[in-house]
Amino acid sequence: MAVEIERKFLVASEAWRGQSEGKPRVFRQAYLALSERTGVRVRLDETDDAAWLCVKERKIGASRGEFEYPVPLADARAMLKLTTGHVIEKCRFLVPHDGHVWEVDEFEGANVGLVVAEIELKREDEGFSHPAWLGEEVTGEERYYNASLALFPWRDWGKAQK
Repeated sequence: MAVEIERKFLVASEAWRGQSEGKPRVFRQAYLALSERTGVRVRLDETDDAAWLCVKERKIGASRGEFEYPVPLADARAMLKLTTGHVIEKCRFLVPHDGHVWEVDEFEGANVGLVVAEIELKREDEGFSHPAWLGEEVTGEERYYNASLALFPWRDWGKAQK
């Protein structure tokens, strides 16, 4: 099993926009099944017409087990109709900073207005510098996980929750 180690942050300013590289990738993903221990999702990369089925450990923290497999695009589009909750729609921008590449996700649809940045690490204790545009860390806050956003979208949060 592959293990994904990532830290997640809110984005505090628009300054990252001038630093992103390449064209943004457009993703749509839907959760087909969610349990206490796992989530099964299908993700479409609308930019490259590619799709994956992913089984991900549902665990709080920076490290989570993950299995990911390519699937035919037509099958993935059909699976989107089997969703549990809302389809997650987002544009992903790659922003290099001090030897790492940040993935900045600008959400659309039911989560429009939410912008988060993630950094993938090789070790949980790996050091990295924080770009000036980075805001509060939300790595351990389950409500910011995509599976949670599919069930309880950001647009439905009250001011106190944001």
